[in-house]
Amino acid sequence: MRGKFIVFEGIDGSGKSSVSAKIEERLKSSGRRVLRTREPGGTPIGEKVRAVLLDPANAEMVPWTELFLYMASRAQLVDQVIRPALKEGVDVLCDRYYYSTAAYQGAAGKVGIPVVLKLAEEVAKFQRPDLVLLFDVPPQVARQRAGDRRDRVESKGEAYQERVRRGFLKMAKADRRFTVLDASRPADEVFEAARKAVDRVL
Repeated sequence: MRGKFIVFEGIDGSGKSSVSAKIEERLKSSGRRVLRTREPGGTPIGEKVRAVLLDPANAEMVPWTELFLYMASRAQLVDQVIRPALKEGVDVLCDRYYYSTAAYQGAAGKVGIPVVLKLAEEVAKFQRPDLVLLFDVPPQVARQRAGDRRDRVESKGEAYQERVRRGFLKMAKADRRFTVLDASRPADEVFEAARKAVDRVL
């Protein structure tokens, strides 16, 4: 039986990474085989691309460059890690996926959400997830949680993050695979909502 592919999305500081780690622990304790990975990265090649993308020294990088670098890292991850694991019956939990590219470079970077989705789904034919958990939180709250941590993307400011947030919510309205979680709630409540959504898919 093929494994389930679950994606965790949201702006930086939304809490998605913490919840994905707890979901991984819970699924493993129940006897399921689980692989947790992240974007950009997840492979040796992808981690090198990640370093370039997040380096604050690369402030002049334009959205189209970002788009193709993210797609390159993702292509490596999908073929090298995600598809083989799913085929072997392993559940894959991915921290970010092509919806992040659609929100950040598509919506906030003005490349266009439809352009990114077409590249991902029709041209590259990336593996489609069984569930997308969107951790929705206002940028002000996310910034308070993140503290002083700032990579190249996080340093673009709250107005940029708000455009990203709106991009995520727009996709969620159009795609039944999305479950939107109010991530401004207490952490235990957010985890419980995520757990219920994952259990329904499993």
